[in-house]
Amino acid sequence: MAEPNPPPAQGVAGAPASTSSAAPRAAPSYKAATPNPALRMMGLPKLPKKLPSRNWMIFWTVLGSFSAAIIYDKREKKRATARWSKAVSHLARGPISSPTQMPRRLTIFLESPPNDSLRVVQDHFTEYVKPILAASGLDWEFVQGRREGDVRAAVAERIRRTRQPSTEAQTQEEIIREIRTRNGTPEWKGIQGDIVVGRHTWKEYVRGVHEGWLGPLTAPVLPEPGVIGDSKPSDGDDAESKPEEKKPEPKPERPPQPPPYNSPNDYPTSSLPMMIPGEFSPSAPIPFPHILGFSNTFIRLRRFLTRRHLADEIGREVAAVCLAAAREFRDEEADAESGSEIEAVLAHEERDWPKSVWKEGEQQPKREGEEGQPRTTTAVAPAEKIWTRPVVVDPRIGMRMRRFEIQPEEETRAKEIVVPEEEIEGWIKGSIRSLWRWATAKPEPRPNWADE
Repeated sequence: MAEPNPPPAQGVAGAPASTSSAAPRAAPSYKAATPNPALRMMGLPKLPKKLPSRNWMIFWTVLGSFSAAIIYDKREKKRATARWSKAVSHLARGPISSPTQMPRRLTIFLESPPNDSLRVVQDHFTEYVKPILAASGLDWEFVQGRREGDVRAAVAERIRRTRQPSTEAQTQEEIIREIRTRNGTPEWKGIQGDIVVGRHTWKEYVRGVHEGWLGPLTAPVLPEPGVIGDSKPSDGDDAESKPEEKKPEPKPERPPQPPPYNSPNDYPTSSLPMMIPGEFSPSAPIPFPHILGFSNTFIRLRRFLTRRHLADEIGREVAAVCLAAAREFRDEEADAESGSEIEAVLAHEERDWPKSVWKEGEQQPKREGEEGQPRTTTAVAPAEKIWTRPVVVDPRIGMRMRRFEIQPEEETRAKEIVVPEEEIEGWIKGSIRSLWRWATAKPEPRPNWADE
């Protein structure tokens, strides 16, 4: 008798049946995701679904890192300058005894750095020093030099004017001071102060202080300049045949720099004036890192990316000047090789000076138009080299010099000042913030609205 449900056939005959039953179902077709309608309305393309290539990744990484370093340093530099400006801003709000009283006036000494122009140090002052002085409400005047020795001559002449005030020729400053005295305008009674920017200016400042107090009041007698000319003899016929040519009027030249009244070798034998004060006006040397040359590109790049540290250091020095806290120059703070603190101030900047500065006696090239003219030399005393020579300090002058230094409590108070983000943000972020506030601000009610 046959079975009602026979088992499936085995072997070759059963293979197609099992294969047809185990066949997978057909997968549904892939459908791309619909883009964001908001982005489509704004006209933005679809976002990429893969990362860029290796070269593009390297390029964008380097570019983004360098841009982030520049932006961060610029923001922190602004933050440091704003913090020290807020630390001295209370001086501008202080009361005065008389409406006509003159404010405290500082003297800023600037000079062209070696192998560069005066504009570089002026920009340095405008970027780091001026914001803090403007926030303090103090007044200042400039003493600027374009070549080596100008600051030395200006400082020495000012001191000689104080030693001998009764002179026939008065300067513009002395005339203005006389008018104020006649009108009864009260002058500032207190510490004034000097700000000296750069090592090269500091050397001339110290040399001018010594020359003014230890040198004579009258200029030393110099040998009369002799003119030696090389001219070729000309025939009389040629002179009669050629008409006389009118020479162009020479341009007014810069007045010559006054020679020094003494030298560092004369310090020990010079006597002090009778009316010399016990303390001089304090001074503050300001760092001025300046290096030239293509080979120093990486050093300049590193300094460009770390300007925030320079802004904080200069801000501390300028704040000390505004707060009028001074001390004596300490010899124990300087190294044994560099000498006293006056001699070692900003000595590290000399390593950045060009090599041509250290070459003394180098002949200057001829100007245009001098090749065809007869050679004329004038026997003039050579200019004094101050930058390349060490600073010589007389103990009697050094003990009277003072240096501005910020007090610890004032520095602690300045570190606790929080600068708002809006004061240091850039133009892009500030514009976005202003646009957001304008969009979310509630409109002001108008008087002609009936519902209000």
